[in-house]
Amino acid sequence: MAGAGAGAGARGGAAAGVEARARDPPPAHRAHPRHPRPAAQPSARRMDGASGGLGSGDNAPTTEALFVALGAGVTALSHPLLYVKLLIQVGHEPMPPTIGTNVLGRKVLYLPSFFTYAKYIVQVDGKIGLFRGLSPRLMSNALSTVTRGSMKKVFPPDEIEQVSNKDDMKTSLRKVVKETSYEMMMQCVSRMLAHPLHVISMRCMVQFVGREAKYSGVLSSIGKIFKEEGLLGFFVGLIPHLLGDVVFLWGCNLLAHFINAYLVDDSVSDTPGGLGNDQNPGSQFSQALAIRSYTKFVMGIAVSMLTYPFLLVGDLMAVNNCGLQAGLPPYSPVFKSWIHCWKYLSVQGQLFRGSSLLFRRVSSGSCFALE
Repeated sequence: MAGAGAGAGARGGAAAGVEARARDPPPAHRAHPRHPRPAAQPSARRMDGASGGLGSGDNAPTTEALFVALGAGVTALSHPLLYVKLLIQVGHEPMPPTIGTNVLGRKVLYLPSFFTYAKYIVQVDGKIGLFRGLSPRLMSNALSTVTRGSMKKVFPPDEIEQVSNKDDMKTSLRKVVKETSYEMMMQCVSRMLAHPLHVISMRCMVQFVGREAKYSGVLSSIGKIFKEEGLLGFFVGLIPHLLGDVVFLWGCNLLAHFINAYLVDDSVSDTPGGLGNDQNPGSQFSQALAIRSYTKFVMGIAVSMLTYPFLLVGDLMAVNNCGLQAGLPPYSPVFKSWIHCWKYLSVQGQLFRGSSLLFRRVSSGSCFALE
């Protein structure tokens, strides 16, 4: 599914930009009953300027600028993917499905993949058309990155040492809860500040459906939204995005914590005899630490799939009933709230619409029929 990429992202956006992160120096380690413990690894949330490391001191402005530049590059490269994904989310299918076969040899209808869809956009708008709505999205991601960095300076996180011994489960869980609460605070604040630009970006992109030009620039779009919808118009779709971020953070961190605490054995060694040595006392833990890092990554993908409906509903609400064809019938009903939108998609069996961009089978409730 493509929901993982958007979720983390989105998670950026759950789902859904990627931020480069510089790690803080590890705190002092504690002694293990039999072997010395390695220095605790810093959390993935602790980036620049929070408590030392590459983002501290005189290097903080330079490191933050590097994060913004790197994030902008990743955002620009991934923008065509998100653009096609959004058009599919709103139900725009300009090309007919093709007949194919599934693994059982039965004939099924497949909708165009990402590559076919992207070629169609190039035919209509040219190559530059693949980057419609990129400017407000770049500004949104940059604002989110700067906000997180500023919050870490104002509210620096405490040094959190990972505890993996099963005897210290209560202490370990307490630290995970504290760490996740801090992450949630930063994510929610950055999401709320950057959401108006996210709304503008979404509306710029879905203008492709009706060939409109209502939202042509950031400043003019701000004026139109404020005039027509008031201040609340900048925050449509915010609640499902926030809920998706919160569920993603807690689900990913808690699942990774319990798996690492109960299933990963600190005695795993990559040295003969499994005891390490005095020159490299933490070598017996290197494999366990590597497994832990992959655990959180895999959990992030899995949880982002489960939270994809929040991303979908939030994006649909951002463009619903805004004067664009993509947010009006027949593409979409006029929703009274995000809950109304969720219920409608659930009844239609479309809560995961757009989550896959490669193998897109026609659903049973689609208007397309296999003759």
